[in-house]
Amino acid sequence: MDNSFVFPQIIFENKRRIPEDFREISLEIKRDIIKSLALAKSGHSGGPLGITEVMTVLYFGEIMNYNPKDSYWKHRDRFVLSAGHMAPILYSVLARAGYFPCDELSTLRKFESRLQGHPGLDMKLPGIETSSGSLGQGISIAVGMAMSDRLLDKNNQNVFCVTGDGELQEGACWEAAMSAGNFKLDNLCWIVDNNDCQIDGRVKDVMNIYPIEDKFLSFGFNVISIDGHEYSEIISAFDQFKKNSEDKCGKPTCIIAKTFMGNGVSFMQDKYSWHGNPPNYEQAVQALSELV
Repeated sequence: MDNSFVFPQIIFENKRRIPEDFREISLEIKRDIIKSLALAKSGHSGGPLGITEVMTVLYFGEIMNYNPKDSYWKHRDRFVLSAGHMAPILYSVLARAGYFPCDELSTLRKFESRLQGHPGLDMKLPGIETSSGSLGQGISIAVGMAMSDRLLDKNNQNVFCVTGDGELQEGACWEAAMSAGNFKLDNLCWIVDNNDCQIDGRVKDVMNIYPIEDKFLSFGFNVISIDGHEYSEIISAFDQFKKNSEDKCGKPTCIIAKTFMGNGVSFMQDKYSWHGNPPNYEQAVQALSELV
């Protein structure tokens, strides 16, 4: 690998931004994903690139409250990556938020690295709230967190969780949805990465989960469907959730983000074959040349 595979120490503030301001942040994060996966020679490319715009707004658009200088700050909101195989995106946003040095991204999936293939509390990485990756279980943990905050502690903290759309084939997801609606967890924001791709093919062909909107509506959710690459729509969706949470509307929110796997890289975009494959050196160089 050459000098183009370095990770500049660029930290982004969590502040209110207009849509145009997010583009360079997203590009830096996508470059991180490509570099770290190429260096690791293993891992998942498509999903992390597809959800980058949503994660950029969440972490750097004054949506989620957090403190990188105190990862266990009492008043923080929490984020759970239920689709734990998409860990490269979470590691990049945490590094770019200042939780740990950006050059540590080069250790993805290396022996004794804190950046393993799925987020793990045992690796003691700041900003990780729970181990995840067993599909369907992260969202159940997020629902438990939201229940604790709203029903027991009665605070105003929010819980955000990302699942894949293929993950909705797991029955545990719908038990979590039933619980969230039943307990009126308006502090829960469930983000579905709807790229219609999973490791074996199109989601609708492997195990049809559609219509997603109707299913969440039937469980009592406020459902917002958006273009997951359009910053104005992402900002609006999160703003709606925050207002509903502050008003204690009695409904959890599900943001269904229509995305494209591998977004921004021509040879990966909307191709399910990139679900669990890293780029080789030549492919990484091409991808980085496109992410400018």
